[in-house]
Formats: sequence, structure tokens, C-alpha cells
Amino acid sequence: MHDDELITAFLEALWLEDNLATNSRAAYRRDLALAARALSGGQTLDHSEVLATADPVQLNRLLGDRLAEGAAPRSVGRMRSALRRFYAWASREGLVQPNPAQDLPAPRLPRALPSDMSEADVETLLEAPDTRTPLGLRDRAMLETLYATGLRVSELVGLTLNEVHLVHGLARIVGKGGRERLVPIGDEAIAWLRRYLDASRPRLLGERPAHALFVTDRASPLTRQAFWYRIKHHARAAGLARLPSPHTLRHAFATHLLNHGADLRALQMLLGHADLSTTQIYTHVATARLKALHAEHHPRG
Repeated sequence: MHDDELITAFLEALWLEDNLATNSRAAYRRDLALAARALSGGQTLDHSEVLATADPVQLNRLLGDRLAEGAAPRSVGRMRSALRRFYAWASREGLVQPNPAQDLPAPRLPRALPSDMSEADVETLLEAPDTRTPLGLRDRAMLETLYATGLRVSELVGLTLNEVHLVHGLARIVGKGGRERLVPIGDEAIAWLRRYLDASRPRLLGERPAHALFVTDRASPLTRQAFWYRIKHHARAAGLARLPSPHTLRHAFATHLLNHGADLRALQMLLGHADLSTTQIYTHVATARLKALHAEHHPRG
């Protein structure tokens, strides 16, 4: 078979077996042709030959690459379905052996992003705690640190005194899988951390020792749940329409960095993502910024 004959034969078989609608057959054809072009590296090759010689590793990489390039998860899932049905048919017909898509896993889909939080809303939240009290000063230092670093909430509440180096403006983070990274803190957060360490933490602890950076008035480390409660408390007091979570601030950190010029690779390192594909959930932010810059500066934008 030559060119798209193999795809055409498959679609005719689907029509005979399932009476598949014309639009569905057209979608299958587009997905299979797109897969063939991607597998061939964009070259103009015989689609049938490319598909007939693909192996499981190539097919798995194909779906992962589609996600990394920003394709919608639903469209990637549809391509996987098309490939699985196509190769199941081709295997039954003896056209490919073995079936390379038999164990083709579903691609790891990016998680949905939390609600966007504007820079103005972040500022409103940061200013909400009453810093005249020890707990309010602690909460302000925690919120400033979270927004300045993009830490996971577990990383934030797990910080110890010897992991934060204010002179150098760095925090040593032990993240998922025991992976370590250094994260810049930023001048504003450093200033609030110094105030907390000088005026609030000693009052919360009294004479009791503690290794944790952020502590309660019982000298114990603040828990994730307690910090989440404190964020909601301050968000209500500030009159925010939506109650953010610690992860909302992590998302705001990433989004606002991209809006101000950071790239995805740098963001991956700051967030502690083992794989760049995890950071790809922010691709739309970078794309929107590029479009805005193009519209603003290009003579035909």
C-alpha cells in the first residue's frame, strides 16, 4: 500500500464494522496523518510506511511530545485512541506484527491550573496580617516567603533555621524525592523574615528551643493545614472574592515570573520540577505574554 492507502483501508473497515460517522472518520484520518508526519520528523514520506514501521517507544514519545508542545490533553487522548484502534486493526489484518500500540499508556496529562491571582490581589493578601502581633508578623513573613520563592507548602512549613541563609538571600530546599535545590528569597521577603526572627519568633517560643523556622505559640512547627487556615482567614479579612490556598500563591509566583520575562527552564529549577513537562502547564502564560509583546511592538502587530 502507498501514501494513505493503509489509513483509508482502516477507515473503510471502521465504517463497515461500526458505521462510524463521516466526521469521526475524518478526525481519525487527521490524527493518523498528523502522527505519521510527527513520526517522520515532518518529512513528506509515505504515511502508510511510517505508521507500519513505528515501534512502541516512538509512539509513546510522540504523545509526550504533543503534550510538551502545548497540544490540548483531549486532542492527545484522541490521537492515542486513533493509534490504538488503527494498530489493533492492522495487527488483525497481519499488516504489523507485533502491535506497537497494544500497551500504549495514556499520556501523563498536566494538572489543571488553580485560579489566577492578580498581582494586586497578592499585594492585598500580603498586607492583610496584623504585623503588630507575633502571629500576624509570622504570617506576613510566611506569605512573603511563599510568594517570593514559589515553594510547595510542605517545603515552606518544613524549613529549618539552618536552611535559610538571609545574608546570601537563599533557601536550601529538600523537595520531592529528596532532591535539593537553592532558591533565591528576594529582598522584601528577607526584610520580613528578619523582623519575624527578631521580634516574633522569640516571643512565640519563649525559652523553648525549636529547629523549625516557622513556629506556633506552642513552640511546634506550623502544619500545612494550619497555614492554609491562616491564609483563608487573612483573605477573608482582606475582602478577597476568592479564598486562595498555598498552592494558589505558588501558581501566582510562577505566572507572575513568566509575565515579567522568566523562561520555562528557569521556572522549572525554581519550582523544583524533575521534568520540564510538569512546568509545561504554564506554557499558555508564556505564549500570552509573547502575543502581547508582539502586538505592542511589531509594526504589523
